[in-house]
Amino acid sequence: MKIILVVHQFLPEYFAGTEILTFEVAKGLRKRGHSVTVLTAFPDETLLAEDERFDEYEIENIKVHRYHHSYAQATQRGSYIEHQYNNEISAKYFSALISELKPDVVHFLHLSRLGTSLIEVAIKHGIPGFITLTDFWMICPTSTLMLPTGKSCGGPMQNAGNCVKHLAQVTKLAKVSGVLDRIPDAFFEYASTLYKKNPQLNLPYRHEIVAAGNRRDINIQRLNALTKVISPTSLMTQVMVANGVHREKIVETGYGISVSGHGNARVRKRGDGVLTLGFIGTLSSHKGCHVLIEAFARLVGRYPVKLKIYGNPEEFPDYAASLKQAAVDFPEIEFCGVFPNSEIAAVLSGIDVLVVPSLWFENTPLVIHSALAARCPVVASNYPGMSEAVHHGENGLLFKPGSSEALAEQLQCLFDNPELLEKLSGNCKPPKSIGEHVEELLQIYASDSGSGPNLDVSP
Repeated sequence: MKIILVVHQFLPEYFAGTEILTFEVAKGLRKRGHSVTVLTAFPDETLLAEDERFDEYEIENIKVHRYHHSYAQATQRGSYIEHQYNNEISAKYFSALISELKPDVVHFLHLSRLGTSLIEVAIKHGIPGFITLTDFWMICPTSTLMLPTGKSCGGPMQNAGNCVKHLAQVTKLAKVSGVLDRIPDAFFEYASTLYKKNPQLNLPYRHEIVAAGNRRDINIQRLNALTKVISPTSLMTQVMVANGVHREKIVETGYGISVSGHGNARVRKRGDGVLTLGFIGTLSSHKGCHVLIEAFARLVGRYPVKLKIYGNPEEFPDYAASLKQAAVDFPEIEFCGVFPNSEIAAVLSGIDVLVVPSLWFENTPLVIHSALAARCPVVASNYPGMSEAVHHGENGLLFKPGSSEALAEQLQCLFDNPELLEKLSGNCKPPKSIGEHVEELLQIYASDSGSGPNLDVSP
């Protein structure tokens, strides 16, 4: 088969969970004899003509087509928010790419920067379309279902008035965020409804408010037009069905990972030496690394403990700088930078416990699966997506999200109960391999091709 994988950003510059998943799926499909092309995007505010915004490259013999995305250009064309789901530039290019490659399947893994209008393009060409939902971007402009206050969000109101308020708080009107906090969501919902029903009103931010009000409904309509929607967790399934995705469209199946290098993973044992904690992920506030540092400060000096932090400080430099400032008095904290995904087994072998202190509903981050494959127990925020993989007292520990005190208490258990680490580590089981995941995808591609062509999953 000829398959196009679509993702919002890609290697070599970006290598978080969704990008690694896309890369591993691409390699797995090629290994089975299928032809794979990747379409991705790259943030680039350089002033370029439309036909100059695309380039091509290869990574491990995988052909990549890349769109250099500019929000400044989007604003010039109209609504900043509407450009998230109706990107005319990327849609036009994608249509030409489909005409050239004539794929049998299009598999979307993230559509930020590229726009959900690419789904309509695939359908117009009669190509079966599939999507793997790796976060909540389809219904939440910030992807996390998390409010500026740090609390979780239940999703958009009928006309997304709460989304309008949230976007105002974190974008152009951030300077008056404190004032906006005191304005009820219902006011923004009323304004959004008023603007939507009265297109003749020429009021400030009208286009953005209407676009925000339409965003979820348009995206959900497009999801329901796909052949199948692949959900990695029951949490994701529940959220998407609650927001209008047809349940019969959803196939619920977890991610697979590359298990290379984990074959001889050691069982961790609590001796008299130093307990090494690890953080591996994006250094951004919603990943909660600051919560881990605060918890670590409660332990250091009382127990033999150290912390290794892996992540790119250049992605969110202000936040990374705040982490380093918080750690300035603790020589036991080491900032280790980034590493190639091929070295994940070696990195995990150098820590005793992986801590995942996320402040949002993660969809079981791939790093959790990798840690379990390496027999490295996980201490994670007690959110449904992660608790589906991390079982408290069995292969890891769970704590109240955002509470450094609760995290410190769980970590202290590893010192107060010397046998606990070995028990947790011994119960860590390898998750689904990427090979098994790719085989599942091929069966999903073939099981229901809708109105598209009949699919033969053999090479």
